Amino acid sequence: MRPADFAYDLPAASIAQVPLYDRPSARLLVDIGDGVRHLTVHDLPTLVGPGDVIVLNDTRVLPARLHLAKETGGAVEVLLLERLDGTGTSEAWEALVKPSRRIAPGTVLHSGPDLAVTVEDDLGEGRRRVRLDAVDGVPGALDRYGEMPLPPYLSTVLDDPDRYQTVYADRPASAAAPTAGLHLTDDILDSCRAAGARTERLELVVGLDTFRPIAVDDLDDHRMHSEAYDVPAATLDACRAAERVIAVGTTTVRALEAAARGDAAGRTELFIRRPFDFRVVDLMLTNFHLPGSTLLVMLDAFVGPGWRDLYATALAEGYRFLSFGDAMLVAPGDSGGAT
Repeated sequence: MRPADFAYDLPAASIAQVPLYDRPSARLLVDIGDGVRHLTVHDLPTLVGPGDVIVLNDTRVLPARLHLAKETGGAVEVLLLERLDGTGTSEAWEALVKPSRRIAPGTVLHSGPDLAVTVEDDLGEGRRRVRLDAVDGVPGALDRYGEMPLPPYLSTVLDDPDRYQTVYADRPASAAAPTAGLHLTDDILDSCRAAGARTERLELVVGLDTFRPIAVDDLDDHRMHSEAYDVPAATLDACRAAERVIAVGTTTVRALEAAARGDAAGRTELFIRRPFDFRVVDLMLTNFHLPGSTLLVMLDAFVGPGWRDLYATALAEGYRFLSFGDAMLVAPGDSGGAT
């Protein structure tokens, strides 16, 4: 299988540039075994009931994009991906640095008088080890100087940065939002529970593969960057007892399926693609993804080649795509076998 197998024509006009004011007014393309229906996320509580467990990734997005300057005045952008060590006033991070090749190890960058960022080792693929030093603490410095790391296809500036957070976001750790959850509100989740469904949480720290397209000709050669995850015992127990497990977002799918194959917490490099045996997830709530992305490869593994028909229908019907776009609720199709 090649990245070209996951290409499709995505017009620029179909890419949502701003989030909807009313989160659950996002459209919801439903294909769960009784034909394609066009609803909205407001209708989600009517689609769930007793025996269902809705699993949410409650990671919170860091203000992880820093606009810095060298002592000579040159501009440098640092996108923090994951903390490596340290807490408080001095922390080492894995980061993307632009322009990476022009920044020598030991270069000190600044953003205001109370934050210094030292660029250290080259970790490959544009990644660098950087050290953040802040007299009053790194978290506070990030709040003052950092920006939400919106994807590059978004050209707008958010008036309210919380619109790139889920309403249930908890520990600040991720470099991107688990965007399928952006459509949900406390009222929608309360209504799902009132319909008889349970909600459970886990954490998967969203990292580099959200930003990187597949860069190999054969998917066998693609290496997923590892991401930290933690699936609580209560979540695993609820999933084992459920009639249906509804995963909100591809990151939730990845964490649940990784936990089913190993430890309940740790790091995963799981690359979900055909053929794949989904051991936990029965339904997936997900956004519409970039052509050629690992997220689209996962959708193909879940619903089979029929994703093309669903995407063609969504485009023809005027659905909004990508992070601030609409959503789909889908069931497994012919995934081409199991591992």
